[in-house]
Amino acid sequence: MIAVRVAPRLLAAMAAHARSTYPDECCGYLIAPAELPPDGVRRIEAVEPADNRFDGERRRRFVILPDELRAAERRAEARGRAVVGFYHSHPDHPARPSPFDEAHAWPWYAYLVLATTATGVPRVGAFELGAETGRFVELPLEPEPDPLSAAPVVRA
Repeated sequence: MIAVRVAPRLLAAMAAHARSTYPDECCGYLIAPAELPPDGVRRIEAVEPADNRFDGERRRRFVILPDELRAAERRAEARGRAVVGFYHSHPDHPARPSPFDEAHAWPWYAYLVLATTATGVPRVGAFELGAETGRFVELPLEPEPDPLSAAPVVRA
């Protein structure tokens, strides 16, 4: 993957979700075509908030239950799309995956991490887990033009 492109309105939706759960972590799905285009740029077309089901302190951890992920995958497939990654917030921490994030990530997926403070979301980082290395690689995060035909933000 060369880059991740996200429309500003989708970044704003993720930031609003992060602010609404602060000081706990939020999480959600990134929706796009399943096939990576020849240019290697993952163009996120929609985001879908998920519930943080971590049974403990949610300020530093999030969990998405398998049944909820499968349901999100079915909703995406019904629109001819796929869950291609996840986003989550890091309250009062940098927009970088933690060692815990890295240990629990899957290759192929894109991961967006939102640094979140009491006053906003100052930075978003994009990452992908290397299949061979098991380490995150930071990806360029680029704004995507927001055409009128773009898929809407999905509210579960």
